[in-house]
Amino acid sequence: MSHNDPLRLGIAGLGTVGVGVVKIVRRHAAMIEARTGRQVAISAVSARSRDKDRGVEIGHYDWEDDPVAMAKRDDVDVFVELMGGSDGPAKAAVEAAIAAGKHVVTANKALLAHHGQDLALAAEKAGVMLRFEAAVAGGIPVIKALTEGLAANEITRVMGVMNGTCNYILTRMYDADLPYETVFDEADKLGYLEADPQLDVGGIDAGHKLALLASIAFGTQVNFDGVELEGIEHISIRDIEQAADMGYRIKLLGVAQMTGRGLEQRMSPCLVPATSPLGQLEGGTNMVVIEGDSVGQIVLRGAGAGEGPTASAVMGDVSDIARGIAIPTFGTPAHRLAPAKPARATVPAPYYLRLELQDKPGVLAKVATVLGEAGISIDRMRQYSHDAVTAPVIVVTHRCAKSQIETAREGLRATGVVVAEPVAIRIEKV
Repeated sequence: MSHNDPLRLGIAGLGTVGVGVVKIVRRHAAMIEARTGRQVAISAVSARSRDKDRGVEIGHYDWEDDPVAMAKRDDVDVFVELMGGSDGPAKAAVEAAIAAGKHVVTANKALLAHHGQDLALAAEKAGVMLRFEAAVAGGIPVIKALTEGLAANEITRVMGVMNGTCNYILTRMYDADLPYETVFDEADKLGYLEADPQLDVGGIDAGHKLALLASIAFGTQVNFDGVELEGIEHISIRDIEQAADMGYRIKLLGVAQMTGRGLEQRMSPCLVPATSPLGQLEGGTNMVVIEGDSVGQIVLRGAGAGEGPTASAVMGDVSDIARGIAIPTFGTPAHRLAPAKPARATVPAPYYLRLELQDKPGVLAKVATVLGEAGISIDRMRQYSHDAVTAPVIVVTHRCAKSQIETAREGLRATGVVVAEPVAIRIEKV
């Protein structure tokens, strides 16, 4: 096929993003052709229901009930997978497209977090491209930044807020002084939560994205199982207030860095300085921070979801294919990616500890002893106004390892003076 022929898309999945892609192709056909030197057209579409009103005309595209059949069509050059799901039809259709010599553009982070290495090897062998800009941080071109603009940097750390729903919940709790349960229900009613809310609030969705970024940043095979996951369900309005009091905000923060022991990947609530770019991030917005040896710190911020932003990212990948730009799926050829040796969080940091203690003499001395025995020194300690039965106490530690915090939590439980499970949140230097 010559470069003058149109690049023909088959789109599987006509939800929010699929409809967004159809709209962009129709609205900006001339502009895309001018910028890429090639016409981009849609040959066929596939979705669960043919007759649903999607607010966009799809009648003049061929319809396929089966995405696998569409992936094999002769008049499809690029298979655009927007169905979602780590297995099932999405995986079968992507594999069929690669085997049939089609390029693939997907927004499916779960699929790539679980099967990325195998799919990248298959694409490499077939001589086709597998691109997934839309799978990470919505409209932010973070994968392009890592694989292209920052290709000459040794990346030292990648971190970010990559789940808009969690960021919305935490900012709303802060702004409106509302408890977690109330805001969770609000988010649910607004349609912000996945069908399985654990994907959002449990950090799984954001963990998928972090694993993909870590693979590109550090030249390792995707290892989602190596991500330490902790969600935001245990964050109380009290934590948010105390953090604010000390000049911090709480964010569900993903951090990946290569250490002497291996690749550290963690997705967990952290305190970040309120004045930092991450601390100032509001609502459903995403932010990715990349640190490289030559470039220093780069901050990318934008819409992490939604029809327009995610479709924009899909079309960025399609445009590269139209231009004939070939880049390995994870920035380095898949056969050269090293297996990721997982390392648990070993980089020391200060921690915020919230304790509910019995209100009686000698209790604070016991707490100080337990922390001392775990090798943890106290930076500051605050006791807040309380009822007659329990005393809420906040401790900020000096830098220590997560393992020391776990030892201390165990010791605190054993004292018999702690009324509720101690809450520990890492304070991240950003």
